[in-house]
Amino acid sequence: MTLNFPIKTPPWEVFALVADYLDPKTLAIASCVCKYWFISMSSDYLWKPICNTHFPNLHFTDLGEQVHHVPYHRLYAIGHTAAKRRVQTPCKPKLSLNNLIFTINIRTKSSNIVTIAKPGEELIFDPNGVFKFDVDNVNYECSSMVAVLEDVKITWNVVLSGWKGVFTMMDCEGKVSFSPGAEGWFSEELPSPGCCSGAVASGVVADLKLGFCSRRESGVGKVKVDKVSVGILSIVNWRYVSVDDGLRYLQHFLVPCDD
Repeated sequence: MTLNFPIKTPPWEVFALVADYLDPKTLAIASCVCKYWFISMSSDYLWKPICNTHFPNLHFTDLGEQVHHVPYHRLYAIGHTAAKRRVQTPCKPKLSLNNLIFTINIRTKSSNIVTIAKPGEELIFDPNGVFKFDVDNVNYECSSMVAVLEDVKITWNVVLSGWKGVFTMMDCEGKVSFSPGAEGWFSEELPSPGCCSGAVASGVVADLKLGFCSRRESGVGKVKVDKVSVGILSIVNWRYVSVDDGLRYLQHFLVPCDD
């Protein structure tokens, strides 16, 4: 024999007493049980102290009055989602240095100074694991120990293997002072990745340095370009970005987006 007893909704006082002891996750789950539980478990009375404790900056007020009332359980959900995104580990880049070729050309109107095409795996890596690489044995010599070359044109491209894509990291002009122990430094702001790349600054720059040393040949002193360094530098803290961050940046321009 089946006995049918009427199902009674617990009194509101019980909900309030129990809810005071529940954590945010349990409250959110409980609010999904039914309409009555949602009304009780989503009240501002419960969620205001929780929201103010975890995300006090989301309680926007103006002269003591809230400009636009948003339920506190909703404010908590917004803050919780934002916090998770902030600490979320980025996906591994789709590119690797083995997929890339760095081409660098430095020239004047009358002569070529440096022409380099280096696969990514042949670059000299920075020991700190940042997106900064050296190319040595450049072997360009200037006949004078101290000379200044005006109107030097610098172009640095990153090429996807098989010429499936090319991204120009740097295309600028400047001047170089050839002297032993000096460095020729060039930088150019990079575009922001995404559809607004032409309008919004990226916060990173392409960085290129020439390293010089001196040598004597047949009694004549000469200055030699013996190293070229390239990297991606953050202008927020003036540090080079990590290798993975640099690869993630490049894939926006070199790897087609998935449909």
